[in-house]
Amino acid sequence: MSDYAHLISHTEMLRQRGMRQLLIISGDFAWCLDQAIRWKTLLPGDWMWLGDTPQSPLHCSLKAVRTLLGQEFTHAVFDAREGFNADALAILAGTLRAGSWLLILIPDWRQWPLHADADSLRWSETNTAIATPHFVSRWQQMINQDQYVALLRQHHPLHLPQLKSAQKWQPDTFSQQQALLEKLLSSPPGIFVLIAPRGRGKSALAGSLAARWPRRSLITAPTRVSTNVLMKFAAGNAEFIAPDRLLALSPAQWPQNTDWLLIDEAAAIPTPLLHKLVVLAPRVLLTTTSQGYEGTGQGFLLKFCSSLPQATLLKLDSPLRWAADDPVEQFLNRALLFCEEERAQGTSEVRYCFPRQSDWINRPQLPEKMYQLLVSAHYRTSPLDLRRMMDAPGMHFCAALQGEHVQGAMWLVDEGGLERTLTEAIWAGLRRPAGNLVAQSLAAHGGFPEAAQMRSQRICRIAIAPLLRRRGIGREMVVQSLGRATERDFLSVSFGYTASLWQFWQACGFTLVRFGTRPEASSGCYTAMAIMPLTAQGHLLGRRASQRLARDWPWLQRYLSNVDLSLANCAQSVDENEEWRELAGFAWAQRPFEASIAALGRLASKQPDLPLLQAALLQGTPSAVLCQLFSLSGRKALLTALRKETQRALQAIDSGRSAHWQAFIGSLRSR
Repeated sequence: MSDYAHLISHTEMLRQRGMRQLLIISGDFAWCLDQAIRWKTLLPGDWMWLGDTPQSPLHCSLKAVRTLLGQEFTHAVFDAREGFNADALAILAGTLRAGSWLLILIPDWRQWPLHADADSLRWSETNTAIATPHFVSRWQQMINQDQYVALLRQHHPLHLPQLKSAQKWQPDTFSQQQALLEKLLSSPPGIFVLIAPRGRGKSALAGSLAARWPRRSLITAPTRVSTNVLMKFAAGNAEFIAPDRLLALSPAQWPQNTDWLLIDEAAAIPTPLLHKLVVLAPRVLLTTTSQGYEGTGQGFLLKFCSSLPQATLLKLDSPLRWAADDPVEQFLNRALLFCEEERAQGTSEVRYCFPRQSDWINRPQLPEKMYQLLVSAHYRTSPLDLRRMMDAPGMHFCAALQGEHVQGAMWLVDEGGLERTLTEAIWAGLRRPAGNLVAQSLAAHGGFPEAAQMRSQRICRIAIAPLLRRRGIGREMVVQSLGRATERDFLSVSFGYTASLWQFWQACGFTLVRFGTRPEASSGCYTAMAIMPLTAQGHLLGRRASQRLARDWPWLQRYLSNVDLSLANCAQSVDENEEWRELAGFAWAQRPFEASIAALGRLASKQPDLPLLQAALLQGTPSAVLCQLFSLSGRKALLTALRKETQRALQAIDSGRSAHWQAFIGSLRSR
């Protein structure tokens, strides 16, 4: 370690120049810990420790990292010795003031590319942690090439980097903030959306608005702790109420003299809740980051703001916690690709290529541009997806290029190939292994366990540059990928249903095979799944699944709202064996109620003395009312009662068949 005086001097220069210092500590597990503790001892500060093995009084687990949003610290340690959670690192970095050190603890430098990364269990869809050589090699290259990153390796000396030449930093004393604040204070009632990168003072601006407004304001956010900065600036002139509690208030309970509802970290709140929240007050201010690591930051731009044409969009560009050329922010922007690429419409012919994961090392510009395009178009894309693209097994890609510009990107994932015993357990609701989103759903919800035995590829992301949309590039990428989907029974896609999206997938040749009955938390849309058969087996699955969906559609529609979709029902007769399988799976196994709605509805329509099923399915009685009417303690007790009533009905219809299915499901439990 450099001498103490030099370290103190370096830290003071950081503070004066408005910069922060990134230090990578690489070595044995215990050695890295010793170095971090020595650093903490030498430099006074908060020292927030982010990791699942706390080594500081002020610490946060990786699962609770979103509670750090809106908070500020001096100095932090990011413990990545066992796994590297890139989303968490980005959140932590955004909390650090100028003059702070950010220590990242990593495994031995040479062993790091071979190290099984525990974070991979979140995104790799594998049962055990895997090595992540592409992510690690790229980081090692960037660390070595960045003259402002300090690297401390075991058995190697530390040389503190030269700081960027700069004048003494004078924080922007809120000139940009002040202009926006005056605008909000004088504006008529309406909805205002403040979007900015981390560290730009969004929470401070919202709090200042509450402090200066003559009447009281309400504050809501995903977590109360994330509003600490906002509440500090509000100076007691605001009240925090959680989103769910706010929505539960009756008009008589609404706080008196309230003009503003301030929604902090709004991108982390599900879109359906936001739509309900923004109508509660005459004036609403939503704040969110433009970067995707706070939940669905880009989705906020893409989905929510576009649905509010009357909203006023506000932006903050100048950082408040650090200088504009802060090396930590610049390094992480490059490393995690937070900076969106400027896109231009070329005039050359569009050509298609198929990037590989090794391109992240050999020619990184291509996959980087693909990822940035996906971020700009998809509300769910985050650093977790960046890691998955780089190192998860079974990933495939297609890019549409105009010259060197990436104008289209498609990402496919291998699915299926599961053993029959496992797929039957998935059908019964007894197993739900990681991965295989569509293949498993067709088994678990659609009633087709064979779908998870077949081999397929799922299109998990597709994006086209805005200026080139509706020119057939998306369809052509699907066609191009078909020729490479060898030994696959079908392609699949899962998407939040809108009429225009379904029109696109239908034009590509996909068949709708499943439709969810609960809106997605992130988008407010219902989940739809479609497949494109490629083999005889795939065609048989597609035909049976689409026919079943059409047959069950009248029952499913009762649980849907605002869905513009009609399915031709060919008045098919119900296969008795299939119906028994569906009902028995609900009665004696763990198949979900939502997956069994149609079969249970038909049973309740034909059989007498099924009061609970008839009230739930024929009369549409809400769950809470059902619990009151039938003296049930809650949803779990309600589901148990529905299963038992179905058991009694099946036993009364055919005791022999019932015994057969009980024995079969019992055998699945014992495997």
